[in-house]
Amino acid sequence: MEYSPPPLFKQGASARFKMMVFAAISIALLFADSRMDALSAVRKGVGFVLYPLQQAALLPRDAVNGVGSYFSTLSSLQKQVNDLKQQQIASSMQMQQAQLYQAENNQLRKLLDAKERVPGKSMLAEILYDARDVFTRKVILNRGTQQGVQLGLPVIDNQGVVGQVTRVFPFTSEVTLLTDKEQAIPVQVLRSGLRSVAYGRGQSGTLDLRFMAPNADVQVGDILITSGIDGVYPAGLAVARVTQVENSSGAFGRVVCQPLAGIERNTQLLILTSVPEIPPRPPEEEVVKPSKKKKDAKDAAQPAATPAAPAAAPAGGAPAAATSGAAPTAGAAAAAAPGVVPGAGAPAAQAPRAATAGMTPTLSTPPAAAPRAAAPAPAATAPAPAKKEPAR
Repeated sequence: MEYSPPPLFKQGASARFKMMVFAAISIALLFADSRMDALSAVRKGVGFVLYPLQQAALLPRDAVNGVGSYFSTLSSLQKQVNDLKQQQIASSMQMQQAQLYQAENNQLRKLLDAKERVPGKSMLAEILYDARDVFTRKVILNRGTQQGVQLGLPVIDNQGVVGQVTRVFPFTSEVTLLTDKEQAIPVQVLRSGLRSVAYGRGQSGTLDLRFMAPNADVQVGDILITSGIDGVYPAGLAVARVTQVENSSGAFGRVVCQPLAGIERNTQLLILTSVPEIPPRPPEEEVVKPSKKKKDAKDAAQPAATPAAPAAAPAGGAPAAATSGAAPTAGAAAAAAPGVVPGAGAPAAQAPRAATAGMTPTLSTPPAAAPRAAAPAPAATAPAPAKKEPAR
């Protein structure tokens, strides 16, 4: 059954005729455009007119594509930012490492320069860590007895003295810094030559010159160097700079100094392995005590007048016996004394003191006993003490 519109609404040509007419027009236009290029202006005008409609039609597609590209771009940017941050951190670490290497290089160059300027041999050491006791000022170095470190060696840097080796282990050593409260170093004022001893003040990081006279020639800004009189530190090494001088009314003044060396900044130090050679101390002189003979001669050379005292004689008329067994007479004592002619009798009141401690002076003896007492006169120049005999 063929469908067709009602005759009332049927108008114009048929659809087949219209298709054929439009097809012929299209073919003619295509032929005219391709062969004669006659429709280019028309095509441009139509494109210009239809461009807004075309953009309006493409808006939904562009919106969808824009949203997708936005989120993809956001994620890619976030990832790129993270990568850049990691690169920045790595670059910062490398820069800090390079700065550290640069600082160490500069310090090592200065230490090498100081090593050439310091007399004697020295050894480069690196600080490993601080000591465990927080109340002391000590550090641990990576050099020990296996490398030739000995107890008491001084430690310096390129600016001055740092401390002294106080403990030594096989592969490490302990250094007590100058600022430790139990550390002291002999110093000398470079300007005036005044010598003193600098003591550490502990956690304050400064030094103190104790027992200084109130009128001592010390000024703010003076440089203190090692005096070298202790035999440990070589003379002429920089130690500290005077920062405060207080002249009190008491017996001593107060002088505060700031160390010149990098006590808390350096990581590499120099250990002076050769200490200055000092001549040995001379031996102490023995105190020579005077012998008994010299003492007796001295006592005999200095006569002293003793008062005459009557002595009780025994029944036989003999004089009293002394502890030595023979009592000197006045004539014998006069012969022993310098400036007295032997044989000349002396009064009993002027009898000299006995030459020995065991003898006691007596009164003048009878004339018969005088020749017997004057017999030992030739030994008057150096009288020998008589041996003590038991009294009979």
